Amino acid sequence: MSVELFLEIGTEEIPAGFLPVAMEAMEARIRQELEHARVGFDAVRTFSTPRRLALSVTGVALQQERQELEITGPPARIAFDADGNPTKAAIGFAKTNGVDVSELQTVSTPKGDYLGIRKVDEGGATAELLPELLPRLIQAIPFKKSMRWKDLDQRFARPVHWVVALFDGKVVPFAFAGLTSGNKSQGHRFMAPQAFEVTGAEQYVQACEEHRVIVDTERRRVMVAEQVEQVGKDAGGATSMDADLLDEVTNLVEYPQAIFGTFDEEFLQLPDELLITSMKEHQRYFTVSQPDGTLLNRFITVSNNLAKDLSVVVKGNERVLRARLADAMFFWQEDQKVKLEVRLDALKNVVYQKKLGTSFEKVERFRTLAVELAEQFDTDAKALTERAATLAKCDLETGMVYEFPELQGIMGREYATLEGEAPRVCTAISEHYLPVSAGGDLPSDNVGAFVSLADKVDTICGCFGVGLIPTGTADPYALRRNAIGVLNIILDRGFALDLPALVERSLVLLEPKLTRPLKDVRNDVLTF
Repeated sequence: MSVELFLEIGTEEIPAGFLPVAMEAMEARIRQELEHARVGFDAVRTFSTPRRLALSVTGVALQQERQELEITGPPARIAFDADGNPTKAAIGFAKTNGVDVSELQTVSTPKGDYLGIRKVDEGGATAELLPELLPRLIQAIPFKKSMRWKDLDQRFARPVHWVVALFDGKVVPFAFAGLTSGNKSQGHRFMAPQAFEVTGAEQYVQACEEHRVIVDTERRRVMVAEQVEQVGKDAGGATSMDADLLDEVTNLVEYPQAIFGTFDEEFLQLPDELLITSMKEHQRYFTVSQPDGTLLNRFITVSNNLAKDLSVVVKGNERVLRARLADAMFFWQEDQKVKLEVRLDALKNVVYQKKLGTSFEKVERFRTLAVELAEQFDTDAKALTERAATLAKCDLETGMVYEFPELQGIMGREYATLEGEAPRVCTAISEHYLPVSAGGDLPSDNVGAFVSLADKVDTICGCFGVGLIPTGTADPYALRRNAIGVLNIILDRGFALDLPALVERSLVLLEPKLTRPLKDVRNDVLTF
């Protein structure tokens, strides 16, 4: 006979980014625990919202599987004395395993004869294992950051407020974080905060919805997507359905309600990337655009509350966004008062890495490399490459990038365009950071490719040169990503590049900074 095991951990709001990893680990851990305990089961299903992590295991056996054991002890030659009496070794082995010496057997192995015991473990009741198994499972859920609260020893992503644990509909009794497990869950914090009884997963899903909680993550994601799409139409445009933002918003709400607001049209003069970043990264808003992709002065937010007066919610979000965009407009206007190239000198005061010097020194190194690459593969692009490399990092000293670091390169391109720089130079300033992820976009032009290659090779060689070498668990300077980026750019552009020579040249430029022999660094970099 088999039954259902159900567990829910109710908490304060857990950060959205924590949930996917936690749920994946929670499912893997319950599978591991049950398999190790020799408890059969059919399927595992997980549920999550910002305030709860839950799982249901169906087809769980009521009893552990029967197990036949063969335990090997000391060599037979030392187990009995010359008179055939058991020695301390034999007596101790028998006592340890809870049997009489007369039950010991001689077992032949490739290494000789040993004492052995054959035992049958009939297995215990599953219900008796769970009070220890479930707290161990909860404590093992990994989080990027965890915390302690009150005077408790246990840690979790956020304080735990209730625990539901059921096996065959009956409470599995245990304590965790000062709480005792039970069969009562809680509804939506604002719309239905009262407790309700849980009997099993199917009833739990329905009861949650009655209490304004959509506990099925996939269903909640579909609801958010459909609402955002419809509200985008209501706002007079189309919504850019960013998959990462959709996932994040899904994990920020328990009961979604999409609404749209507006912002002043004057802010549309800001670059699209800046508007999108301000709305997506800082406010978790979806953007609305015309069919040709032109942004409208609209945004969509997903509320976690069916407010009686949605206009109040809209006005609150509009007020917050207006302040954010006003800051962006200020930086946009102030930054244009100082030309990019003038900011190059300020990089002398910016430490790139304490052993490798300033950002200005780094620019000088990779500019030399980039120009030499242009001389090899595209002499017509030499002047453009030198100019792009010179300006590539200048936007790091702008107020906009200080406020919005994720816009480095993008703002450099925008300011360079306003200053009348060549289009290929402007594009290269932005694209020299590419690729930003595995399989990501690559520079679309040789100028950007030369600067990107030079910058990445300087980073790799510099870090190896001062002993900042990646390990199996740490790569703080993203050297693996940079190395893969170098190879992908070479292949994409079709450069017949002498990579050892490029590494050697980079190390020569870095030689005053190296703390290891140049030859050793060269070999390590090329091996890497």
